[in-house]
Amino acid sequence: MPAPERIPAGSMTDLPSVPTVPKAPTVPVVDLLAKGELTVRGQVREASNAVLHCSVAHEGEEAFCVYKPVAGERPLWDFPDGTLAQREVAAYVLSEETGWGLVPPTVLREGPYGEGMVQLWIEADQGVNLLALTEDEEAGEGWKAVGPAQVGEDRTALLVHADSPDLRRLAVLDAVINNGDRKGGHLLPAPDGRLYAIDHGVTFNVDDKLRTLLWGWAGEELTAEATEVLDRLDTSLTPGTPLTTRLAELLTAAEVDALRGRVTRLRTTGRHPEPSGQWPAIPWPPV
Repeated sequence: MPAPERIPAGSMTDLPSVPTVPKAPTVPVVDLLAKGELTVRGQVREASNAVLHCSVAHEGEEAFCVYKPVAGERPLWDFPDGTLAQREVAAYVLSEETGWGLVPPTVLREGPYGEGMVQLWIEADQGVNLLALTEDEEAGEGWKAVGPAQVGEDRTALLVHADSPDLRRLAVLDAVINNGDRKGGHLLPAPDGRLYAIDHGVTFNVDDKLRTLLWGWAGEELTAEATEVLDRLDTSLTPGTPLTTRLAELLTAAEVDALRGRVTRLRTTGRHPEPSGQWPAIPWPPV
């Protein structure tokens, strides 16, 4: 089997327009991704692991998707168990359990280069700005401050992110799944107004790994909605439930236990987590 990194492919700018899934498809999107025929269209060259752009077709429906074969993953010393692909699917499962739908439909399946994660391609609305730099000392209305950012040899600016309900929900989800890599490029505002988040391979570690650009609510009280969602998750994560049974197929027992513990801590504190100060709180590069 050839290594996924060696697939001859054009750049992303060479790809045709994206097929869209109808608003009322005859085939559920998850079934389309799981059962459809995958055709490799290109490769995302700048990705640190093999990321293939594909089309998927099944029973007359077609869409573009991302296929990340396990064979193209680079080993991570601090994630010795499982695969990036499994954690990507686990993040989707948790997102669906919250009811927020922040992660695009994602499945684990066989593809042209072996088992991997397949996720619906989301075309981002480039006109929506979720992150910005400002010369002001404080974030303006509609924005939350993250912290100072170096923008030149002798100049800094204030990094801010949008004060959006969906971003705040995502900050909670990231705390639950222990996301160690929430970068700006992982935030995809869709043309229909929805927010999607991608790249969840570095999640669910048993140690605290939270690194994110979404620190704007750090220390603030959780919303009533978030508290209700966490209460439901706590019940759903009881051993033997359908959720824990599904997660056991994707994560280790220790990772599921740690997940349950994070939900308990968030419910106990009632607040968004704050940086620990023991390691960089923001991933590098931030975008």
